[in-house]
Amino acid sequence: MILYEYPLHERVRTLLRLEHLFRRVDVLQQSALPEHHHFALITLFEILDVAARQDLKADILKELERQRQTFMAYRGNPSVAETVLDAVLGEIEQAFQSLSQQQGRVGQNLQDNEWLMAIRSRANIPGGTCEFDLPAYYAWQHLPQQQRQSDLARWLQGFAPLASSVELLLRLLRDAGSTRKLQAVGGSYQQQLAGKTYQLLRLRIDGALGLVPEITGHRLMVSVRFMQPDSDWRMTPSTGEVPFDMTLCP
Repeated sequence: MILYEYPLHERVRTLLRLEHLFRRVDVLQQSALPEHHHFALITLFEILDVAARQDLKADILKELERQRQTFMAYRGNPSVAETVLDAVLGEIEQAFQSLSQQQGRVGQNLQDNEWLMAIRSRANIPGGTCEFDLPAYYAWQHLPQQQRQSDLARWLQGFAPLASSVELLLRLLRDAGSTRKLQAVGGSYQQQLAGKTYQLLRLRIDGALGLVPEITGHRLMVSVRFMQPDSDWRMTPSTGEVPFDMTLCP
């Protein structure tokens, strides 16, 4: 099964992008190859670009507080295990404190490093990080694997409170959804949201079907159209009946 996720709120769109980048940099950092560490550094710069939004930190803190209030309302509910509730509230509190107590802007440690910012500016030029343009960076790529990994971990540390908050918020959001088994007739499916507000749509489809979902959505309706790629990945609409699972997360 292939899982596709579609954000129905701008904040969730940003969280998904950050999650994608944090997962990628984690995989690249663990590699031994200097080429992979180069792309880990490029990904760090991408994270810095996304995190540079001035209201991002405030938005995440606000959402953490909203989640805390939501779970606090379950206190005394006999159908909710207090130990599980306490554990979730503890995670939320820890994430809130770590992010709120972080001094300066997210990623400030990278922005204060002139050498990294020089690499960042050259990375926007095709082939701009060649050894004749950045000899010091070329020398860094020839350091032992452990040294490069240690440097990457140190540069990533400034994003740790953000990364843990993003992971927690998306996990809570995904866990709040309910899944339905559906059928797209003629390759298309639409659902009215009946005034309910959702933040994320999750769709699972059997990869063996060879179909790609095109998802659109807003506060009133979500729509899915399944497309069939040819050998050059040109898409044409599917006209058959397509089984899939869909989860709407409030």
